[in-house]
Amino acid sequence: MGNGVKYLHEFLHQKTPESGTEMPAYYRDALAFNEKLLAFYFAVCFALIGISAHQWDWEPLAFFVVTIACMLNGRRMNARFNSAAYSIISIAWCWWHSVFLGWHYSGHLLLLPVMLLIFFNIYNPPWFKIGACVALFAFRMVLFSWSLNAVPVYTLGHTAGIVAQTVNSITLFAMLAVNAILFSSSIQATERKLRLDNQELHKEAGTDPLTRLPNRRAMIDEIEKFRKTFPTEPFCVAIADIDFFKKVNDTYGHNCGDYTLKTLADLFREKAKTDFSVCRWGGEEFCFFLPGKNIDQAWNVMFDLADAVKKMPLKFDGIEFSITITIGIEENDFRSPMEDILALADKKLYMGKISGRDKVVM
Repeated sequence: MGNGVKYLHEFLHQKTPESGTEMPAYYRDALAFNEKLLAFYFAVCFALIGISAHQWDWEPLAFFVVTIACMLNGRRMNARFNSAAYSIISIAWCWWHSVFLGWHYSGHLLLLPVMLLIFFNIYNPPWFKIGACVALFAFRMVLFSWSLNAVPVYTLGHTAGIVAQTVNSITLFAMLAVNAILFSSSIQATERKLRLDNQELHKEAGTDPLTRLPNRRAMIDEIEKFRKTFPTEPFCVAIADIDFFKKVNDTYGHNCGDYTLKTLADLFREKAKTDFSVCRWGGEEFCFFLPGKNIDQAWNVMFDLADAVKKMPLKFDGIEFSITITIGIEENDFRSPMEDILALADKKLYMGKISGRDKVVM
């Protein structure tokens, strides 16, 4: 009940685009299908009345001609005009059908596709949609009240009556089904695109633009998610820093520094596999998350990684050089907050720096 009131409130206060002539493709397709089916339906009714009542009545043929004219005109006029014309034709037909053939053949149900198109017209404000719905309901009830004591102009035979009911039902259900498919497919496509865009934005927000590695926020989110999901599982974190990176920038330039960071990130991605996750922690620092590993296992992984970095060939603008990294590792103690564990890893990194660099400290 509460959600219903909420959605009604949102519907009544939704913003309507400024008046325009261009309708969404799904709406134009639905309208075009309805017009084609309606024209075919009028032709069938014209033939049915002529064969069954033994009298050719030209009103259904006139509805057919007007509908065809609207279809042809719709290619030159805007879809809003065509939508209004379709509604008027359908409402007029429901009246004619009830007066000339009677209520029980269900011709009045063709008001439902009219209401559907009115509600999916993006230029119709909420008050107009509700007003149109009330007006269509009132029109239907007036037709029903009038038909209770009225005698139809034409009397269809038993077989013709079954055919008429079948034709009306097929037309109605075909219109509703196709409209529902087109409208729901459009909504789902829009929502799917929105979700994909949001996922891409979320991914970009958690990605370092230079190295394309996850950034600090993404890494912390990953570790915290692991801690909540596997509270009894061991893990280690490690922070690495490029030794004398300032010298690389000062000697070869910042473009070379960027090249070094990106090349190093590529190596980390290649070595990561299932052993660890890596992010750019900031500047020339990288953070590693080693799920399921104790500190001895983590040291072995990080030692091999540091050795691979030392052997990694670097060549920029014809200049060949190499780098080393220092790494500090800390193991989860199942008590401390994540900030403290990271701070201890950073402290060990500092210890490695002051004791000579190019080493892994645990």
